[in-house]
Amino acid sequence: MCRNLKCERADTRNPGRTQMIGTNITIRVDANLARDAKALAARRGTSLSRLVAGQLEALVSSERATCEAAGHRALARLQRGYDLGGERPLSRDDVHDREGLR
Repeated sequence: MCRNLKCERADTRNPGRTQMIGTNITIRVDANLARDAKALAARRGTSLSRLVAGQLEALVSSERATCEAAGHRALARLQRGYDLGGERPLSRDDVHDREGLR
């Protein structure tokens, strides 16, 4: 099953589980934070990699939704148009009225 941020496939070594296919990233965090994060992942029965990937996915998904909503609002404003307070534009005949120039 493929998703926007990660792809999963059946893990042949552990039936019933999936294995993430993706890109490895390296981050630098405080040693205490790393220890506590590993313990949290263990308590949740997952790997640190999956824990971090899940949090990143939620963060990116939320940001994407916010950006899409802003885009929809901007398009709606453009479709409504803006009243710039100007006068009615001249017609083509008024613009090209040579008699009025003499």
